[in-house]
Amino acid sequence: MDDEDSPRVAPGRGARRTAFGAGAPPLDDVDRLLLRELERDGRLSNKDLAARAGLAPSTVHGRVAALRRAGVLRGFHADVDPGAVGRGLQAIIAVRLQAAARARLGAFAHTLAGRPEVRDVYLLGGAEDVLVHVAVQDSPALRAFVVEHLSTRPEVAHTQTSLVFEHLHAPTTAV
Repeated sequence: MDDEDSPRVAPGRGARRTAFGAGAPPLDDVDRLLLRELERDGRLSNKDLAARAGLAPSTVHGRVAALRRAGVLRGFHADVDPGAVGRGLQAIIAVRLQAAARARLGAFAHTLAGRPEVRDVYLLGGAEDVLVHVAVQDSPALRAFVVEHLSTRPEVAHTQTSLVFEHLHAPTTAV
């Protein structure tokens, strides 16, 4: 794949290394290329990934293994269409906890993340404490989720539900 978004990067001198985050190893242009390609298609074989990067398969294998060990590459997953499995209604629910309950924010978020309706949980700074992305069968199921798992809980001060009309996945980060 030789388009402008996927330049071949030869390893060696002059490869630009930049810090990825606090405590993370620095990434060079080769690492960034491998990450971009894997974000586009996590099912790429090592051979195909090596061909796209213009590197030997053994080099790519070692680099991907190092990125996994360092926690930069956290894993691979399947992107399942919720509608295809009977969960065609999606919503984002903003949750504000009671001030006294904020110390239990992590436990609250982990409990939510364990629910089958929940696709993602985001802990926030700002007016709201948590955003919960859910996928349910229909409106009654959404109402039941909000009532049973959010608004009737004593630690929850406020919820606001927004329906998701369309989800556009941005498959690449700024690597």
